Amino acid sequence: MMAIIAFIMFYLFFPVVAIYLARKNSLCNKLGAVVICYIAGIVIGNIGILPVSLATVQNPLMLIAISLALPLMFFSTDVRRWSRLAGKSLLSFGLQTVAIIMVATLGFFIFRDWVGAETWKLAGMFVGVYTGGTVNLGAIATALRTDQTLYLAAHTSDVVVSTIYLLFLMTIGQRILLKFLPAFQPAETASLEKDPDFDSYAGIFEKKTFVPLLGALGLSVLIFIMGGLSFLIWKEDIAFVVAILAISTLGIAFSFIPAIRNIRMTYQMGNYFILIFCLVVSSMADFNRLVSTAPIMLVYVTFTIFVCLLLHVVLAKIFTIDADTVIITSVAGICSPPLVPMVASALKNKEVIVSGVITGIIGWVAGTYLGITVAYILRGFGI
Repeated sequence: MMAIIAFIMFYLFFPVVAIYLARKNSLCNKLGAVVICYIAGIVIGNIGILPVSLATVQNPLMLIAISLALPLMFFSTDVRRWSRLAGKSLLSFGLQTVAIIMVATLGFFIFRDWVGAETWKLAGMFVGVYTGGTVNLGAIATALRTDQTLYLAAHTSDVVVSTIYLLFLMTIGQRILLKFLPAFQPAETASLEKDPDFDSYAGIFEKKTFVPLLGALGLSVLIFIMGGLSFLIWKEDIAFVVAILAISTLGIAFSFIPAIRNIRMTYQMGNYFILIFCLVVSSMADFNRLVSTAPIMLVYVTFTIFVCLLLHVVLAKIFTIDADTVIITSVAGICSPPLVPMVASALKNKEVIVSGVITGIIGWVAGTYLGITVAYILRGFGI
């Protein structure tokens, strides 16, 4: 019990260390607090020090962290400005969806001799998971009655490769994509990278800032509770989707109230919960388990994720979509909407958060249907 409490404290307070290092050390500043937390989580998750019983705490902690982060980050966002980005965002996510369908179909023909008779199910699962997230993976696997060992191999490989994919996008991905795609044009005259309030926590404990911020936190807790009511009505998988939809919707709705939108540092507080989320998620990536499960699945998933990203970039180049929009809609599809704020923070671009979350929610809704449809189409080709 004491070990669990110690690691919960680590999850809650290591972000303070990460923020300090990012402010005081030049190398850590280049990495950013998000990447520092991600790396720290991967390390502690794979050196054998986490107690097995901690698994019962990790999922609830992830849900709480992301559920508090989303409304806090939305509070500071002028959603009405999203209309300027909506067209490009929806187009980019549409291209992401086209890309994953093409790549999943190609992967079916390439890997079916190695994977076996249920490759068509995997292709459908990959369309679903890389359109709308892990929730769709489980839903499609259940609907298609996929072999549990195969599902476990796919899910574990997805966790590991997605971790590498996220680290790539949050470190050097933006610089690489900018060689081929135009830069994002912010609505403000000044770049968000130059906004001193974007990643600075200076003055957060001053009374004029801290008291209203506590009110915003209280409101986000209330929103979380309202979203959590879905778990009393639906099964867990469906309830999770409904909860995130409700929390996102309420967070966006409250951002239209000027008194709430003008509270200082709600974004920074939300970002702190994102750092907690990063630690928990990355500490659950078990590399040893992957090696013992199915190495070919690692190759299959790596091919699917990175070829999908490559094709997405090629299509975006044709339609002149900017690098940040491509990255954020790719993350919304390949990972899931809850990871969008984390990547936006690494990009130092909070304008794309709403785009990523909304397109990701569309993927959540459509992904299961698309995945099952593609799977049954490919089933006709046999093995």
